[in-house]
Amino acid sequence: MASAIATGVPRQNPALRRTITSTTADTDVSSPSTAMGSPADSPRPSASSTSLSSMSSLESSSAAHGKLIDTYGNEFEIPDYTIKDIRDAIPKRCFERSAAKGLFYVFRDIAQLATTFYLFHTYLTPENVPYTPARVALWGVYTFLQGLFGTGVWVLAHECGHQSFSTSKVLNDSVGWILHSSLLVPYFSWKISHGKHHKATGHLERDMVFVPKTREEKASRIGKLVHELGELGEETPIVTFLMLVGQQLIGWPNYLMTNVTGHNYHERQSEGRGNGKKNGWFAGVNHFNPSSPLFEAKDAKLIALSDLGLAVTISILVLVGNKFGWGNLFVWYFLPYLWVNHWLVAITFLQHTDPSLPHYKPESWNYVRGAAATIDREFGFIGRQLMHGIIETHVLHHYVSTIPFYNADEASEAIKKVMGRHYRSDTRDGSVGFIKAMWRSARMCQWVEPSEGAKGEGKGVLFFRNANGLGTKPMKMTPASKGMMIGADE
Repeated sequence: MASAIATGVPRQNPALRRTITSTTADTDVSSPSTAMGSPADSPRPSASSTSLSSMSSLESSSAAHGKLIDTYGNEFEIPDYTIKDIRDAIPKRCFERSAAKGLFYVFRDIAQLATTFYLFHTYLTPENVPYTPARVALWGVYTFLQGLFGTGVWVLAHECGHQSFSTSKVLNDSVGWILHSSLLVPYFSWKISHGKHHKATGHLERDMVFVPKTREEKASRIGKLVHELGELGEETPIVTFLMLVGQQLIGWPNYLMTNVTGHNYHERQSEGRGNGKKNGWFAGVNHFNPSSPLFEAKDAKLIALSDLGLAVTISILVLVGNKFGWGNLFVWYFLPYLWVNHWLVAITFLQHTDPSLPHYKPESWNYVRGAAATIDREFGFIGRQLMHGIIETHVLHHYVSTIPFYNADEASEAIKKVMGRHYRSDTRDGSVGFIKAMWRSARMCQWVEPSEGAKGEGKGVLFFRNANGLGTKPMKMTPASKGMMIGADE
């Protein structure tokens, strides 16, 4: 299991320290396609892992950007290396993709699904297990296991979408389309929007997943003035719990159908197809309509092909339900499907939501900074073996997404030497820590705002704040402050 070693970043609130920035911490890596746009003007590296140079770097950063403070109370330093530095640090062998290896894992995961179904369907019968509560409990175990194996299949299709599955685009997209369609995922539609997420990670106006509300947006949503957010009482734990339940149950289909958690600046779509369209039900923004502003006109055939894949899967499910009973199909397929959705949303939420992570306004964002605004976590055997390291190796994945998952550990170790204190991971407590992080992030990460001591470009670097009295307190504002009058949404 990975260990986490903290660097010499000052900690203002030790009781809340959870995120570790380290040059030596053990973690893995997956990587986002560097073809997705790396800014040529990314700053050159100057930080070193030594304490003196680190302090010097912090001082120079503070002078240029002011004092940037994350939600834990740690001083934040803007990344200062280039994408070339990252790529040059990775051994060439890590970039090698193997269709044979990729297909092996596909067959392995399918075999796990098939074997589990055969064993439970054959032996978990009223004759063998006459006690109904025991039988129900064991079928519950079945749905959990199939959810884990199904998530592994989802991750392999994700590899195909990033072209890290093999060197053949035709093979990648064929396998990805089949695998994702079987899980009711519109493969090409998701691939396109996901690619845009990688090109704009951490960008408050262009990112495609888990874009946080700014302080102004949060105030508007709940019908408060901006300054009043810092005066709100604590959100009751039951409200946080219900929010998490809803997110984990319907978050993924809701995202596909309404673009919830994605950016809402569709009027900027270059072809004008986003005019008058907003995120939400029946508002014209979804992953199924070829005219959605998430896509360009050239993508129409691919969106239709994605929809065709879903239609084939739904047709097969209807045939199975009619022949073997919808109750059986609910247990065999739909409950595991909900588990897959749960894991997918949990993984993505925790990759991009943490009290240590920044988000950037357009004027302060670049590709290198955005890719560093992600975090690696640890989920033990399940994460590394069944889910192919997608939890443990996400930071690398946002720098070089074409590296296959089985080479991600080595590549991740390599880039840590370049990233230094900018690399983030939270690996303590392993799998239990991963689950705990969901609650912690839900309680601590309610909106983003600039640090009180930010100046210049630093005002465009925003951090999570909350009304629950956890971590760094929200900035104090007065009713007389400019731009404070934010009314409730109609």
